[in-house]
Amino acid sequence: MSLQHEIIKTLGVKPIININQEIRNSIDFLKQYLKKYDCIRSLIVGISGGQDSTLTGKLCQLAISELRKDTDKDDYYFIAVRLPYGNQIDEKDCQDALSFIKPDRKITINIKNAVLASEESLKNAGIFLSDFVRGNEKARERMKVQYSIASINKGIVVGTDHAAEAVTGFFTKYGDGGTDINPLFRLNKRQIRNLLKEIHCPKHLYLKKPTADLEDNQPSKDDESVLGVSYDIIDDYLEGKFVNIKYNNIIENLYLKTQHKRHLPINIFDDFWK
Repeated sequence: MSLQHEIIKTLGVKPIININQEIRNSIDFLKQYLKKYDCIRSLIVGISGGQDSTLTGKLCQLAISELRKDTDKDDYYFIAVRLPYGNQIDEKDCQDALSFIKPDRKITINIKNAVLASEESLKNAGIFLSDFVRGNEKARERMKVQYSIASINKGIVVGTDHAAEAVTGFFTKYGDGGTDINPLFRLNKRQIRNLLKEIHCPKHLYLKKPTADLEDNQPSKDDESVLGVSYDIIDDYLEGKFVNIKYNNIIENLYLKTQHKRHLPINIFDDFWK
């Protein structure tokens, strides 16, 4: 089996999807998990204004709304969390995403002071952060906040990770990669756009250029320029299509280099590291 086919099998990507069925699969997946664990009463998602969190948030709200009807229990709820670092350049998109999602509850926590305080403590110990590392601090601070909110709301943190991020390792370990449940796992970027379009997401949101927006010196730098390959090519790869050898190598090198991000903490019995 080629590495490409091994990756596709591992990530569960389909070359062709039934859009409405995949929407239903994600909603049912979330509902079934909450029904199984009766102690869970809420879903928490950080809303960035991008495609992935907008879709995840909407699916969570739909799942929670259905669950209340199915169980006749009104104590299930969805919390959308805004976690800006100072003033976010695309704040309007974030507010548009919230208006589309219509969450049961909205919480906004500005993480800037917490990140700066952490950076100052490290500086006092002689550790000076690069702009890139500070970006990872932001991602981990956002996840820490979401888990605090989840802890006091009988909740779980819902991730926005999908196949195109997973194959490239384009997420922060124990930041946006550290969640409880991932309803978009198996979907690539174009499939996510198609799901958003199907559920009537505003066009400017589902066509928005993806960006992690973590670095101060390069705000809103698009993902594709960082990765060195477009999402369309990554999606083609994940759908089993032939891609130019240059981009094939970029994708596979990223996959191999970031294997540790997709693995639970390594223990002495693992053969992963040998």
